[in-house]
Amino acid sequence: MVVGTRKQQAAQTEAELKAAAVRVFERVGYLNAKITDITAEAGRATGSFYKHFASKERLLEALLADVLAEGDVTAGLPGHLTDFRERAAVRWHVDVFWGFYREHRAVMSALQQAAIVDEEFARRSREMLEPDLHHIAGHLEGLDVPGDRMVAASLFTTTLSAAATAWFAGEKHVGESEMLDSLTTFLHRGLGGR
Repeated sequence: MVVGTRKQQAAQTEAELKAAAVRVFERVGYLNAKITDITAEAGRATGSFYKHFASKERLLEALLADVLAEGDVTAGLPGHLTDFRERAAVRWHVDVFWGFYREHRAVMSALQQAAIVDEEFARRSREMLEPDLHHIAGHLEGLDVPGDRMVAASLFTTTLSAAATAWFAGEKHVGESEMLDSLTTFLHRGLGGR
């Protein structure tokens, strides 16, 4: 019983540290966030951080793993269209990504910041994201994409990410609905959909 209670407490502390990190990243950005900021936000001693994460980068990797796991659940929902020859399939993915970006904006921004300054982190995060890239590449079956499908999948995800980053940073030249329609059309036509 004591072991189960300790595991629950450890899981709770880890969850509190992750939630605190997201709030700190929202306020000051990933690069300016200090571990002491995160532990203070969580109401925990700094030493407790290192019982759960070896570094701020490892905490960010854990947050990425959580977001990816949530994405895996979403991919299994009804309505997940998989044939990118169809505009509706592209739109489903645009809408889902946009919603994820909105919900996890601080983590998405932190991932971009960390990858810029830490080549090793960038490599590890690419490895973690690779299954999602294969997922998108699978949706390109039947399309005559120029070049390798993994390259096309990478262009698809990079375009989505760049558009969301700009939009949520304030570059709102059109309404959100029009933005999503334009993005869908751009990606669908660029992939050679019908």
